[in-house]
Amino acid sequence: MTDTTKSDTSRPDKGTVVMNSEECKGCGLCVVACTPEVLHLSEKLNRYGYHFAVYDGHGCTGCGLCFYACPEPGAIAVYRRIPASRLATTTQNAAAELAAV
Repeated sequence: MTDTTKSDTSRPDKGTVVMNSEECKGCGLCVVACTPEVLHLSEKLNRYGYHFAVYDGHGCTGCGLCFYACPEPGAIAVYRRIPASRLATTTQNAAAELAAV
């Protein structure tokens, strides 16, 4: 049986997380909320003396649960990746709407 508790690195990331270590207060709510378990608290301290949250660098689903769990505004930003095929369709639709105006 395989271990499914950690993120599957064979799948492409659907998103990415940008952490602001100086805004993080080390509460760990984002770590608990992260279902793919790609966040952890650093062993290092920020300038306020907190163990800040860190993104592992892969495995993000872009769900944003960490963002909504975080009580500190500006500590977490989640960016969802748009597949190239969907991006091309979106761009074509936008161009068609502009041409119709």
